[in-house]
Amino acid sequence: MSTSDPTDFGILLNVAFGAFKVQLHNRLAKKGFDDLGSSFGYVFRLLEARPQNLRQIAAGLGITPQGALKVINDMVAKGYVERHDEPGDGRIKRLTLTPRASKAMAEAHRFHVQFERDLAAKVGENHVATMRLILEDIFACASADGISNVRPF
Repeated sequence: MSTSDPTDFGILLNVAFGAFKVQLHNRLAKKGFDDLGSSFGYVFRLLEARPQNLRQIAAGLGITPQGALKVINDMVAKGYVERHDEPGDGRIKRLTLTPRASKAMAEAHRFHVQFERDLAAKVGENHVATMRLILEDIFACASADGISNVRPF
């Protein structure tokens, strides 16, 4: 590939996401959430919809229950997730988000909105609107293909 060849589209998407994620984590750290693990955002989104148990979290993350347990234990220790007895079966623990997790998610959402606004101010609202349509189409195709655990954080 010569230096005049355009960068592969997948590389552009990957680097753009990486840059977005670094900026997001920097913002969250400044707001007091400097202890987020790499999987925390994914778990936040899974538990935002409804409380779940460990097996459900593992399935949503596409990892083993043992791997999910490590993530959940870390999140509990850092005050982002709570365990509750499952009604009718005390062996199963229902996992829920704490107010601290909800605050982190709210801050992340504000960042997402501001990032898009800042990008629109830089390159134009029409370009960002077109990019959003393209990304939404890619997202819809991924969902249709069964790629349900899109990692949003």
